[in-house]
Amino acid sequence: MAVGKEIKNKIGSVQNTQKITSAMQMVAASKMRRTQDRMQRGKAYSEKTRGVISHLANANSEYSHAYMNERPIKSVGYIIVGTDRGLCGGLNVNLFRKVVRELAAWENQGVAVKLGLIGNKSAPFFRSVGADIQAVMNDVGENPTVADLVGGVRVMLDAYENEEVDRLFLASNEFENTMTQTPVVRQVLPLAPAEDKAYQHRWDYLYEPDAEELIEGLIARFIESQVYQAVIENCACEQAAKMVAMKNATENAEKLIDELQLIYNNARQAAITQEIAEIVGGAAAV
Repeated sequence: MAVGKEIKNKIGSVQNTQKITSAMQMVAASKMRRTQDRMQRGKAYSEKTRGVISHLANANSEYSHAYMNERPIKSVGYIIVGTDRGLCGGLNVNLFRKVVRELAAWENQGVAVKLGLIGNKSAPFFRSVGADIQAVMNDVGENPTVADLVGGVRVMLDAYENEEVDRLFLASNEFENTMTQTPVVRQVLPLAPAEDKAYQHRWDYLYEPDAEELIEGLIARFIESQVYQAVIENCACEQAAKMVAMKNATENAEKLIDELQLIYNNARQAAITQEIAEIVGGAAAV
């Protein structure tokens, strides 16, 4: 029954792995609820700020910020939000594939691409495809602050201000629900005007005390809020994807245990049948 013993050892090993994946599923579910709460708290502010900025881009303001001006595209920049850890299914792969397709489209037009990366899983992938990486922010954790992200984001903003990139995009995963996370790429700079026809005529806000001071501050907060919200939302996506991946792994382990148990029973039955046949054969010989 050497074969049977080996199968028993395999069943025990898979059962131990199943316990680990089940525990990881429960941990991910708990973390997902917390990250969802943080995501929801910031989402309303982020969306409202984006709306105000899009209206501002349509306004005929007395002060024109450098981030509002379109210019010929010779180079583009991407801030890409990946995860710090793996075991989250195809979350990173789907986002990275979408970005790579866009990078290839820009390069086919002769446009250079520079990247700012967030998350431990981003840098190895984009280094492997030979991308021009300007900044890397690793280990942002499950509860990052704006201060944790400012350094790398500032590198990309400086590149835009110095006309090293002419457009800046933000790529991350958007949380739809526990089962669905969608990779999205949004233009951050230059500021995209609202498409609402109500804002197409000549108009402007009333600024107090000063247009330049207010617009400078508002745009700075806008970019910070967009990147921060993308990172927080990506954390929620990571935990949801990890929960689903660990649930699938636990279910697959159960199926594998059933299959191994069936093989073990068949091997055990075959060994018993052979033993009986040998006993019967020996008795007949006597």
